[in-house]
Amino acid sequence: MTRTTPPKPSRSHEQAIFIAQAAQEKKADDVLVLEVRDLTSIADYFIFASGESERQVRGLASVIEKSMATRYHTSPVIEGKETANWMLLDYGDIIVHIFRSDIRQYYALEKMWADAPQIPIPDSDHPLTPARQLVSG
Repeated sequence: MTRTTPPKPSRSHEQAIFIAQAAQEKKADDVLVLEVRDLTSIADYFIFASGESERQVRGLASVIEKSMATRYHTSPVIEGKETANWMLLDYGDIIVHIFRSDIRQYYALEKMWADAPQIPIPDSDHPLTPARQLVSG
């Protein structure tokens, strides 16, 4: 009998999970990862997260940007810094939408992608461990 192993997740899948875990660790609300590769050519994954204030939205964007730069040596194109009601971090295959909660409810952007498979976010293996050690160590 031939044993098959499941395919190894792609790098963009791994990064999408990493981003979602980082957002959750920084107390983002309603973090959602959608696989949109079969529905659009602009990205493989959309990540949605919410913050309660412009300050929290900026903080979430900052921690994601720094974490991705540290672990994967990559930087996003960022839009929405001025108002921080809705910030977009574009990593090419992954687009991260960070909304202020009321703005996210108003636009309900994820409903446009209701046919996209939702990717479960496993419990964090503490993707921000180096920063945590500096703060709590």
